[in-house]
Amino acid sequence: MKLLTDISRVLVGSLFIVSGLIKANDPLGFSYKLEEYFSVDVLNMSFLDPFVVELAVFICVAEIVLGIAVLLGSKMKLAAWSLLLMILFFTFLTFYSAYFDKVTDCGCFGDALKLTPWQSFWKDIVLLFFVLIIFINQKKIQPNLLKSDLIMLSASLLLIAVFAAGVIGWWYPFWFAFGTFVIMLLLKHLFQHRQTDWMLAATATFISLWFSVYCIRHLPMKDFRPYAVDKNIALGMEIPEGKQPPEYAYIYTLKHKQSGENKEINSKDYVSSGIWKDENWEITETSESILMRAGYEPPIHDFVLTGTDGNDYTQDILAEPYIFLLVSYDIEEANETVQSEINKFVEAANTSGHYFYGLTASLYDDLEDFRHKHQNMFDFYSGDATMLKTIIRSNPGLVLLKEGTVIGKWHYNDFPEFENVEKEYLNN
Repeated sequence: MKLLTDISRVLVGSLFIVSGLIKANDPLGFSYKLEEYFSVDVLNMSFLDPFVVELAVFICVAEIVLGIAVLLGSKMKLAAWSLLLMILFFTFLTFYSAYFDKVTDCGCFGDALKLTPWQSFWKDIVLLFFVLIIFINQKKIQPNLLKSDLIMLSASLLLIAVFAAGVIGWWYPFWFAFGTFVIMLLLKHLFQHRQTDWMLAATATFISLWFSVYCIRHLPMKDFRPYAVDKNIALGMEIPEGKQPPEYAYIYTLKHKQSGENKEINSKDYVSSGIWKDENWEITETSESILMRAGYEPPIHDFVLTGTDGNDYTQDILAEPYIFLLVSYDIEEANETVQSEINKFVEAANTSGHYFYGLTASLYDDLEDFRHKHQNMFDFYSGDATMLKTIIRSNPGLVLLKEGTVIGKWHYNDFPEFENVEKEYLNN
């Protein structure tokens, strides 16, 4: 039983550290996922929306700290209860998402590893088994001696290395864990004190919190999204030869004007059957788009930019040799302190003959009010809010494209001077 318990500690501890760290790399992305769960048609807990970023950071930090605690054998009663409650909560969420088809991706590993709802649920079931072993044997788990610490942490590093190199292709989780483990060992075995466990927890919390906040205030250390630097947007929109796209349709509710009969029919059959020609049938209700047949969906499937004239300018933008895009999905939530820097950048870019446009999902009137308030002398295109959030985790954030390939991205806290960008990117 001790061997099974130790194996469970290594598996659970390592997975919680990796899962928490990947989400901490992109807390804003995880907060968007929480908003999906809290929406009216899922858990109906929209009162939590103002706190989603703080909740996202808390969950990331809690996962990392609990993973470290279970590996070291620290505060096992608190750690075991916390692990059990957390995995039960996650299991409920993934089951709810899978059974009711509400949230298509749980966000367990951010954008680094996409899992279907059912895959996420069964992953949590397996994890729950190992957590239960830890919970049942919590009284038998004592704080590790130095030899046990070295064995447990080495085994954990091996698992994290396999996951980092073989699954997500990013070595940072390994180096983060290695550095944190070294600090934990030094604190635990060089500064013996009855409050050592709390000191370890505080240190792990500080390290995890710092990393998470850093990625919010700048940009994710590793960008797993299809709009990452060096990714070509046009290629990301293509469907490979031989692959079929998914097929969507709408469900129409029809009513017969004479008999009062009601029936439902999907939009494809509505056209092919010719029932649309019968004036006695009228559409009384239309459903949201539903998936009729699964297929290959390209990584980028919603990159569409329209002007105030209603025309589609997507291909024009992707064809430009160099073009700057200021992404602000919600203009009313955009950081205002950087606006003067943006205006200086735009003036310098225009003088050098480079195009600069804004992208937003905000309404025209709100946009015009904002532009006049801050004297923004550049045009905006409209795009889907989710697509704009995916492009860059900053509101606003600057993106530089070269013939449709992303070659630079900047958070508003790191907004560059045009001269530096020109020297590094435009003169090559």
